[in-house]
Amino acid sequence: MEREQKDTIEVLRSSLLGDIPHGFLGRRGGVSQGIHAGLNVGLGSDDDREAVVENRRRAADAILPAAEMVTVHQIHSPVVVSVSEAVSLDARPQADAMVTDRPGLLLGILTADCVPVLFADNEAGIIGAAHAGWKGAISGVTDNTLTAMEALGADRGRIACAIGPCIAQKSYEVDDGFYRRFVEEADENERFFGSGKPGHWQFDIEGYVAARLAAAGVTKVECLGEDTYSQPDRFFSYRRSCHMGEPGYGREISLIGLRS
Repeated sequence: MEREQKDTIEVLRSSLLGDIPHGFLGRRGGVSQGIHAGLNVGLGSDDDREAVVENRRRAADAILPAAEMVTVHQIHSPVVVSVSEAVSLDARPQADAMVTDRPGLLLGILTADCVPVLFADNEAGIIGAAHAGWKGAISGVTDNTLTAMEALGADRGRIACAIGPCIAQKSYEVDDGFYRRFVEEADENERFFGSGKPGHWQFDIEGYVAARLAAAGVTKVECLGEDTYSQPDRFFSYRRSCHMGEPGYGREISLIGLRS
């Protein structure tokens, strides 16, 4: 992992993705105030829309200036869209992952505890980005992203993946019903759950997503190991905001693009 401070915006990068423009951005920088203070890019938040739009512009400039940022209306699904041109903010498709082979586009995934995954076949010039909350992860959003990249000409054996800041196992308490859902899907999923208080477990969603990628044939996977919940000065966290009784929360963005 490489860390860079760019105009007060913190950018985390993966060495596995090489020189492809990309970065996992946190909350540092930006113009939002109050509980959304910093680089909140969530259009679905209660933040001032003008501030969110400005934050999105700053985020894009930190990764690939002059590129067109593309995001989707995330719905915790396994749905992937192939992007060939810019999409207006009000016309974002409902999906949780994107792939493209078009230079000048910057794919953006929003998170606030869920798992952001960036994909790249550097040789083919094909990239992807996925939002893997637990629902999307268990239903195959990362598997579908790989398939969509292959449809554009990527080779699964060359694809590298980086998993960005997300809620860590120590911070992610789930109940027994949640645990059973994953273990019933596959017995080996039990390894991603640590014991917690009675009737509860600690879920390693980062490890689960990494294992899904490995099982799908990806041999190059890097986990950044950054816990969104326990670092309020660096990251937004939905679960932390709920525990603190806050009326809303911001979203961070993970970006990957191709130079023109």
